[in-house]
Amino acid sequence: MAITIDAPPDAIWPWLRQLGQERGGFYSYEWAENLVGLDIHNTDRIVPEWQDLSVGDTIRLGQADRFPDATLEVVELDPERALVLRTPDQPAWWVWSFTLEPLDDRTTRLLVRSRIRLPGNPAVRIGAQSVLDPVTFVMTYGMLRGLRERTERLTK
Repeated sequence: MAITIDAPPDAIWPWLRQLGQERGGFYSYEWAENLVGLDIHNTDRIVPEWQDLSVGDTIRLGQADRFPDATLEVVELDPERALVLRTPDQPAWWVWSFTLEPLDDRTTRLLVRSRIRLPGNPAVRIGAQSVLDPVTFVMTYGMLRGLRERTERLTK
C-alpha cells in the first residue's frame, strides 16, 4: 500500500523512527489496537528520545507483560529511505517494510509492504488469510493516513 505525502522524506523519517508500543504508536486506529489490549498511544509530535533507532533494536507491538513475544527487530535502516522490521524467529514469519520515494523536492511516496508466512494447513491458511487481509488493509490504511496527517500538519 502507498500514500503520497506533501513533505520531503526528512520530514516523514522521524515518524517512522519512533514507531512502536511505548513509543510513538503506529498512527492508525488506536481504539482498535487497544480493543485487543495492545496499549498503543499514538503521539502527534516528534519525540527526540525516540529517534535513536539502529539495526538490531526491538520494536514492541504490545504490552510486554501481556504479549511478551509481540516484537519486531530492525533489520534494515537506511535513513530517509527505508526501514525494514521482521519477527525475530527463524525463519521470520512477518516482514514489514517502509520505503520513502521522493517524487520531487516537496512530495514523497510512502510505500508499506507486509509479508506474512501463513500455516501450511490449507484450511488454517484460508481462515487466517480471510481475517488477516481485511484487518491488515484497514490498519495499514489508517497508518498511512495518520502518518500523512501528522507530517503535513508539522510541515505546513
